[in-house]
Amino acid sequence: MLYRSRLVLALLATCALLVSPASHADTDAVSVTDDTDRQVRLEAPATRIVSLAPHITEVLFAVGAGDKLVGVTQHSDFPPEAERIPRIGGYSRIDLERVVQLDPDLVVAWRSGNSASQIERMRELGLNVYVSEPRSFEGVASSMRRMARLAGTEDQGQVAVQAFLDEIETLRLDYEDRAPVRLFYQVWEQPLMTVNDEHLISEAIRLCGGVNVFGHLDRLVPRMDREAVIEADPEVIIGGGMGEDRPDWVLAWEQWEDMTAVQRDNLYFIPPSLLQRHTPRIAEGTRLMCEELERARSRRTD
Repeated sequence: MLYRSRLVLALLATCALLVSPASHADTDAVSVTDDTDRQVRLEAPATRIVSLAPHITEVLFAVGAGDKLVGVTQHSDFPPEAERIPRIGGYSRIDLERVVQLDPDLVVAWRSGNSASQIERMRELGLNVYVSEPRSFEGVASSMRRMARLAGTEDQGQVAVQAFLDEIETLRLDYEDRAPVRLFYQVWEQPLMTVNDEHLISEAIRLCGGVNVFGHLDRLVPRMDREAVIEADPEVIIGGGMGEDRPDWVLAWEQWEDMTAVQRDNLYFIPPSLLQRHTPRIAEGTRLMCEELERARSRRTD
């Protein structure tokens, strides 16, 4: 009888050793599905994160995970604390050796900006890669939630998400029923580039009551002929670019005096960090766009 009792205790102890670590791991583990429908599972929330794009860096700071970043790309300049984090190359060409040296437990990539082959190589090297590609306001909010979950900062993330969605809803109530305004959004000058209706910027355009004159094109970021823009004759031209100052090419449209946008002085600039980065600050960029489209409406003579 004593032997049997000791045997049972031994078996229970063995089971405890086998089950307890797994149960603990399962409790700490986090799992999300990224924007390529790939599941990303971590045994515990990430403590060493590498960001492969400036907007990803900004989102991670917004959800309270900035102190977990150990590597970021060039031009990761917001918030100012991001500028002190080691660089791992530009978003279009990542220094893979440097990424591996940083020993991250999570890499957050940008689907349409990073090299697909480099993303796949990181996976081959055993790195956990989450791929982000928000194309709507809800997509931005969803990315924020999932990054916060992976970083273990869900409480801070939810506060940031709610503040962002509240800003968007306020703008929607104010502007979505205004008279339509046909506009051309210029991403870049050489080559001349815009966005189609699947792009996040076009959701901002629609919320403000705008109509993207090239929204019907197939490519997410189409290259344009200048003649096509002149023929489309938008009522408004809005420029972005790379820097925070108005580029000369926005004013270069003034030479086409027959265009409606030129005749009505509807050539505007919005800092690209507020519209061309998929972050909560796109709410601020959208507000600026709405104000400029409202200014264009006030300049109508009919």
